[in-house]
Amino acid sequence: MAAAFAEYSRHTVGLLLLLGVVFIWVGSSFLVSNLFGEQQYNRPFFITYLNTSTFSFYLVGVYISHLIAKPNTQAARKRSRSDDSLGIQSTSIDSTPTNASGTQYHRDENIRNRSEEASLVQVSNEQARSNNEAVEKLTVRETVRLGVAFSMLWFAANVTQNASLAYTSVASSSILCSTSGLFTLVIGYVAHVETFNAARLTAVLASILGVYCIIKYGSQETNMVSPHSWIGDFLALLSAALYGCYTILLKRQIGDESRLNTPLFFGVVGLANTLLLWPGLVILHVSGIETFQLPHSQSMWAMILVNAFIGTFLSDYLWLLAMLMTSPLVVTLGLSLTIPLSMAGDIVFKGLSVSFPYYVGALLVLGAFIGVNF
Repeated sequence: MAAAFAEYSRHTVGLLLLLGVVFIWVGSSFLVSNLFGEQQYNRPFFITYLNTSTFSFYLVGVYISHLIAKPNTQAARKRSRSDDSLGIQSTSIDSTPTNASGTQYHRDENIRNRSEEASLVQVSNEQARSNNEAVEKLTVRETVRLGVAFSMLWFAANVTQNASLAYTSVASSSILCSTSGLFTLVIGYVAHVETFNAARLTAVLASILGVYCIIKYGSQETNMVSPHSWIGDFLALLSAALYGCYTILLKRQIGDESRLNTPLFFGVVGLANTLLLWPGLVILHVSGIETFQLPHSQSMWAMILVNAFIGTFLSDYLWLLAMLMTSPLVVTLGLSLTIPLSMAGDIVFKGLSVSFPYYVGALLVLGAFIGVNF
C-alpha cells in the first residue's frame, strides 16, 4: 500500500513538472517566433548552439558542491581510521590472558564475539548489496558517456526540425513532428521500456489526428508548394524519430531519477555541445546557409538569453525529471499540448479566428494525454 502510494505521488509530481515544461515551451515558442519574424534574426543553428551551451553552467554547481562536500568526506575518513585503530587496540587488550585459569575462558569468549561480529557483517553486507541494487547510481564515466550521446541526438533532432522549415511549411513540419509519439511507442516497445497495447496506440493516433486538426483548421498559413517539400517532410520525420531515440535511451539507461547526477549530466551535455559542434557555425557561415551574426540590440539579446536559460536550461532539466518519473510516451503526448496552447495564445493575443474542427483537435490531444495516464 505504501509503495503504491509512493509511486502514485511520484507520477503526480512528474505530471506537474511536465505541465510546467509545457507552459515554458509555449512561452519560448513565442520568443523564438518573434526573433525569427519581427526581429528578423533567423539563426536557428546559432540559437540552438547557444541554448544547449548554457547547460555547461551546471558544471559550476557540481564543482561548488564538490568543494563543499570535500571537507565532510575527509572528516569521515579520519573518523573511520580512528575507529579502526581503537578496535585493534581493544582486540589486543582483550586477547591478553590475565592468568592461567582465565585463558581458556577469554579464548572461548573471543571466538563467540568474532562469530557474532561475522554474522553482523554478513547481514550488513547483504543489506548494502540490496540497497545498491535498488538504487545504483551511474558512475561519472557512465554519466559522461550518456551525456555525450544524448547531446548529439538532441542537437540533431533540433537541427533537423529547424532545417525542415526551409523546405516545407510550418503546418506540415508540426504535424510530422507530432508522430514522435508513435516512434517513442514503437522504439520503447522494442527496447522493453514501453508496453504496446491497443489503448496506447489509439492514444498516439488520436494525438496525431488532433494535431492535424489544430494545424489544418487553426492556422492561417498559406500552403507553400515547393518541389523540394519532400526533403522538409523527411527531415521533420527524422526529427521525430531522433526524439524517440534519445528519450528511450535516457529511460533505458537511467530508469529511476535517483540513479542520475542530473546537474553533472546536463553539464556534460552542454560542454560536449560547446566543444564538438562549434565547427558547424563555421561550415554554415562559409557555405552561406547561415551567416554568423551576433544579435544587434539589447532587446534581442534579452529575448535570446531568457529563451536560453528558461526555455532550455531550466525546462529541459524539468523535462528529464518528468520523463523519468512518468514514462517517455506520457511526456511525448504531454508535450503535444504545446500546440493547442500556442494556438490559444494566438487567439487571445493576436485575434486568430478558428473553426470548430480546431476545438475537436484540441480535445483529441488533451484526451490522448489523459488516456495514456490510465
